[in-house]
Amino acid sequence: MTGQSDDTAAFSEPDEGVSDSLSEQDVSDFLSGHPDFLVRNPDILKSMEVPSRWTGDGIADMQHFMMEQLRGEIDNLRDCAQDVIETSRSNMSIQTRTHTAVLSLLSAVNFEQLTRAITEDFPLLLDIDIAAVGFEPATAKSQASNVDFIMPGLRRLNVGDVDRFLGRDQDVLLLSETDDDGTIFGEGAGLVRSSALARLRPGHLSPTGLLALGSRGNVFSPGQGTELIGFLGRVLERCMDRWLIPG
Repeated sequence: MTGQSDDTAAFSEPDEGVSDSLSEQDVSDFLSGHPDFLVRNPDILKSMEVPSRWTGDGIADMQHFMMEQLRGEIDNLRDCAQDVIETSRSNMSIQTRTHTAVLSLLSAVNFEQLTRAITEDFPLLLDIDIAAVGFEPATAKSQASNVDFIMPGLRRLNVGDVDRFLGRDQDVLLLSETDDDGTIFGEGAGLVRSSALARLRPGHLSPTGLLALGSRGNVFSPGQGTELIGFLGRVLERCMDRWLIPG
């Protein structure tokens, strides 16, 4: 057995020339000389038969010891199962909230309502404190340059801000600690501790942008999945193109 102690090896593998069979006295003598043997090798207890009850002063109740060990294993399994259940419930809740937020975007009848759905509805629907969306200036050659992105609810970003916040090769970034000077969340920057940032790719009439979700609590962290936040960003891109195209 891997990790077996020297005492176990000596006990189970006698020297050459010694009889393979051990007497009860041999076992008794060995255990008497190594009183911590079963403590250091608890797996051996799982294959042993024990009396229903031992009594007497100075006699250890091995059945009680084995039951306590099994009870500990059951408690560990129960804790693991509970963690799985709670994680599943949390994931389902987040998924449901995200779907509801998507429906609020699809329900917008113009670009102004689309912006309000983000800034006013998202905090309630997603159980966060603030949501913001901002855009970099459109390039002179882009059709987006003819669209006015200076309107209530939209943040004005500088050229290159999205790559600076997210990284050039990332579309989604989760932060457990957010350092925002107001560029992303504006006046609400001081409230935000954890945040989720999603890149908005340039569309037919929209320049590069950023969807930002912020919370004063530990809602977001780097180890979480990013699929739902990325999906929210993709839906927002298509909704924006729909309402920016004339006619």
